[in-house]
Amino acid sequence: MKAIEKMLRKMEPDHHGKWAKFHPVWDGFYTFLFTPGETTKKGSHIRDGIDLKRTMFFVILALVPCLLFGIYNTGHWHYVAETGNIDLPYWSQFGDKVIYGALQVLPIVIVSYGVGLGVEFAFCIKNGHAIQEGFLVSGMLIPLIVPADVPLWMVAIATIFAVIMAKEVFGGTGMNIVNVALTARAFLFFAYPSMMSGDKIWMSGLMDKTDKVAGFSGATPLGELASFTTDEPVHASLGAFSEKWSLMDSMMGYIPGSVGETSFIAIMLGAALLLYTGIASWKIIFSFFAGGLAIGYLLNAVSVNMYMDLNPLHHIMLGGFAFGAVFMATDPVTAAQTSTGKYIYGFMAGAMCIVIRVLNPAFPEGVMMAILLLNVLAPLIDHYVIQSNVKRRLKRLKTA
Repeated sequence: MKAIEKMLRKMEPDHHGKWAKFHPVWDGFYTFLFTPGETTKKGSHIRDGIDLKRTMFFVILALVPCLLFGIYNTGHWHYVAETGNIDLPYWSQFGDKVIYGALQVLPIVIVSYGVGLGVEFAFCIKNGHAIQEGFLVSGMLIPLIVPADVPLWMVAIATIFAVIMAKEVFGGTGMNIVNVALTARAFLFFAYPSMMSGDKIWMSGLMDKTDKVAGFSGATPLGELASFTTDEPVHASLGAFSEKWSLMDSMMGYIPGSVGETSFIAIMLGAALLLYTGIASWKIIFSFFAGGLAIGYLLNAVSVNMYMDLNPLHHIMLGGFAFGAVFMATDPVTAAQTSTGKYIYGFMAGAMCIVIRVLNPAFPEGVMMAILLLNVLAPLIDHYVIQSNVKRRLKRLKTA
């Protein structure tokens, strides 16, 4: 490592030389590999060995279980689509499933990082500032929240749009008002709806193999719920649904869906790391789940259809609910900043997700729209929390 550091030091562009404008690019690579040697001597009350790059690196580590399971799950549902056998054993053809999944998922990761960091480098060179680290996490999130069969050129366009319109126009990392990765997904959802919704995109290869699996549906469980119509009683229909998509399968992640959003267990492993390191806010995660469960049980009490009667615990296992709660809603830039505001923000986001799912059949998922809406409302939530604190203290001062 010393040799690599010495080599990079020799390659450092002179601040006033011909290649000075490329110094931010060099600095980005150097500080990613090595901790900067500079130490604040004055005017600082905090001494900490972690910087923003290390923080982002821990988030990426937390996403690794979701990525690895997503690779396997992509391969599994490909072979389900290939054979038309939804009861295909999970352990069969394990190696083939992993290889196929890697060949589908890793190119999305490469394109996401390549295009996104390319835009970041272009802006830092143009503006002459140090490279910003925010995309290190967004570059991993984007591949995990899209279908495995999404065309790579769509990923590239969505990434460019998200980095420029959701971050750079606001001033870069730390200034954006909405989550960058969710902005990319929203762009894909509205610009190319046929590749982000429907019953043939969630199992890789199904769109190309309709002749072999005629009549076979690749819809996600949430998609099936949103489009389910039957003359049978609600409890009978729900029983058939739960038999096909059991709570245990939903917890393990053996269901169709976006690459990294299906496994509740893999997501919770990532959550444990983020909470242990103090990077993610437990207040937001806790209140997000609390909001979803509260609305879920409320809808159970007034149930008039199968979707409203679904077990709230099953609700939070399906779709991107858990992934959104752990990795999206906790974005420290776009979430509420005040302590009380975090509870309100998380609760409203979780509750809104379930409301959108159940009451708007056009959006059977709901997480993307709910979190983006609360991203916009977060400053307002903080404003009223602060004003409430000010009024309470003024009242206490007057009585004193």
